[in-house]
Amino acid sequence: MKFSFQNPTQLIFGAGTLAELGEAVHVYGKKALLVTGGGSVRRNGTLERAVASLNAAGVSVVECSGVEPNPRLSSVVRGAEIARSEGCDVVVALGGGSTMDAAKVMAAAVFYEGDPWNMMVHVQNRVLPTKALPIVTVPTLAATGSEMNGGAVITDEKTTVKSFVTAKCLYPHAAIVDPELTMSVPPDQTAFGICDLITHVTESYFNGVDGTPLQDRFAEGVILTAMEWGPIAVADGNDLEARAQVQWASVVALNGWVQVGTAAPYPVHMIEHSLSAHHDIAHGAGLAVVNPAWMRAAAQARPARFAQFAHRVFGLSLKHPEDAEAAREGINRFEAFLRSIGCPTRLSEVGIGDELLQRYAQDTLLVAHDKHGRLPGRPSMSGEDIISALRSAL
Repeated sequence: MKFSFQNPTQLIFGAGTLAELGEAVHVYGKKALLVTGGGSVRRNGTLERAVASLNAAGVSVVECSGVEPNPRLSSVVRGAEIARSEGCDVVVALGGGSTMDAAKVMAAAVFYEGDPWNMMVHVQNRVLPTKALPIVTVPTLAATGSEMNGGAVITDEKTTVKSFVTAKCLYPHAAIVDPELTMSVPPDQTAFGICDLITHVTESYFNGVDGTPLQDRFAEGVILTAMEWGPIAVADGNDLEARAQVQWASVVALNGWVQVGTAAPYPVHMIEHSLSAHHDIAHGAGLAVVNPAWMRAAAQARPARFAQFAHRVFGLSLKHPEDAEAAREGINRFEAFLRSIGCPTRLSEVGIGDELLQRYAQDTLLVAHDKHGRLPGRPSMSGEDIISALRSAL
């Protein structure tokens, strides 16, 4: 292993910490662009409480609402324009991963010269943002871990391409993570979030470099915790302990601790982004379909890795380290877990047929490809490999 790691985000975690929002924000600015999504935070009173905390600390608020579940470039541009015209000096994201991702890019777009789309990883001659307004995140869903990392995923609705940017200036200065805010999340969205957080760690677990035993154990711990507490949170949304454990697992899954030193690509996410860009399905729902299908394809090339997963996560006995039968059974049990909490596991369940399989593969490889034009991962995948994996999930 060889790596450099830093996460500058201050994490304020625990039930009731929303009340500390104003205190956390006023250190960075006096006029906040408050970014929200589809309106649930207004309906359940979270927005009102957040604004009250901000105002009590001397922070005035300009709201940018209506960020889509798969945030669109036009919303990013709109938010940046509001922040500029209103003279905002800090950005607060109140919502799920899409809201937080959009808020990050808005904060950078305020200072960015040209089209914010030129920040995205796949753009030729792209220019990374180097400056952003201070960002404070307040997640209302346990899923993406966006509250404590420097990445953001955005969709260009004109081309139906979904891409991402990672930059130092996009790290939030602070994250207020209050599990009470997730108690109003319905069972299906709770389940999709659980799938999302697990997929963050299976990506590095299966695609990372060899020789990372501590990271393996971190990943397995996140998976086991999510599988223990996730079903409880789905069954009883008012179980605060379950909500807190799932929320903490979500943070740890993508704040960099699990991934450090693994140098892993994210092939499952890249494939799913192409699906949700075209069909606007929930990201976690798409991952629940794609991840088991990808795992079955990848296990043929690396049975030992998937046999280890089956043994350590599901307790299956191994006949030998490369026990392909145990590897397959582990994947089956993982897929069964996803179904048990209410996730779809077939494309047909999210309204997707086989008409655009070629397009999904093309879009995936447009955003992420190695020097041979293949999707990075272990193993790397051609367009036909991607199509074959998706076809198996029909």
